[in-house]
Amino acid sequence: MRTKIFVAAVGAVMALGLAACSGGGAGAGSGSGSTGGSSAAAGGLIGVAMPTQTSERWINDGKAVKDGLEKAGYTVDLEYAGDDIPTQQQQIDQMITKGAKLLIVASIDGTALANQLQSAADKGIKVISYDRLIRDSANVDFYVTFDNYKVGVQQATSLLVGLGILNADGSAGKATGPFNIELFAGSLDDNNAKFFFDGAIDTLKPYMDKGTLVVKSGQTSIEQAATLRWSQETAQKRMEDLLTSTYSKGDKVQGVLSPFDGISRGIITALQNAGYGPTIAQGLPIVTGQDAEIASVKLINDGVQFATIFKDTRKLADQAVTSASAFMAGKTPEANDTKSYNNGVKVVPSFLLQSDIVYKDNIKSLLIDSGYYTEAEVKAGQAG
Repeated sequence: MRTKIFVAAVGAVMALGLAACSGGGAGAGSGSGSTGGSSAAAGGLIGVAMPTQTSERWINDGKAVKDGLEKAGYTVDLEYAGDDIPTQQQQIDQMITKGAKLLIVASIDGTALANQLQSAADKGIKVISYDRLIRDSANVDFYVTFDNYKVGVQQATSLLVGLGILNADGSAGKATGPFNIELFAGSLDDNNAKFFFDGAIDTLKPYMDKGTLVVKSGQTSIEQAATLRWSQETAQKRMEDLLTSTYSKGDKVQGVLSPFDGISRGIITALQNAGYGPTIAQGLPIVTGQDAEIASVKLINDGVQFATIFKDTRKLADQAVTSASAFMAGKTPEANDTKSYNNGVKVVPSFLLQSDIVYKDNIKSLLIDSGYYTEAEVKAGQAG
């Protein structure tokens, strides 16, 4: 975890910030990350359940939330579940047993925690769903996330910009197509995946209807495009299969909608192994992304990946701390959306943050000038 992110999260812990799930290949492995004891400090014990340590973004999220809560005077039990549902269930059970007064949960499977949430409700423990909406339970008290439908819109927009159909300012570009594209979606057990895909498809559909964009494989549903656990390896294999089955007779794919940087890197590896590229200037298709992971930011800077979506997790962590502090004080957190996020049982009051599209020409203004990365980190593709 970068020291500067911790410092930023500490310094801004009570601010309401307004500003890209997940994936293998670049992480440090999974497992438990317990940081809290069984007895709470004066502010109380808060349990923080994160899905995995195989993704840079979840490591950053977990540590930023922990740091902010501790700055606010709470004891924190931070756990990573290694993308294993029973492990996360057990971790949350243990948090409740230890006497947690509040839970902040980024779920692996948004439908798998009903028993744990019922146990929490029975003990009067409030639950904040973090970035991934927990479904099928009335015992979710608040949701902090980004505007996930808009994230999907931004992903599709970046694809259109990369193909030249749109300019970066949203005006019409000069390219008219037709362009062959393929679609990737996230993991179906993550509620966000549907919002991302819906936002993207709603944006791309007019161009698909006109024939400007052609999904040559015919795989246009989220079920066909889904990538279990947001896996880089799974995405690489699917892209390889698509190239073999659909583009083996001389046709070329020219753009790929990807919902996450880990998936993007798998897609890019498959494309490069098939003879595309190695850069966009040398024939690599336009590939989108999300989360502004440092390895992908370097690829964007090097002209390999075209774009990503920057979801400033420092601001998401700050908002989680703000909402948690309100609950711990016996108050109701501020919501800026009370209509969009129905978890199948209730509409969960939510606070939505805003995201940004990262292209090569705004890496400095969005990521370096804001202190999220240094210029040296972008050049190296590795956080220092």
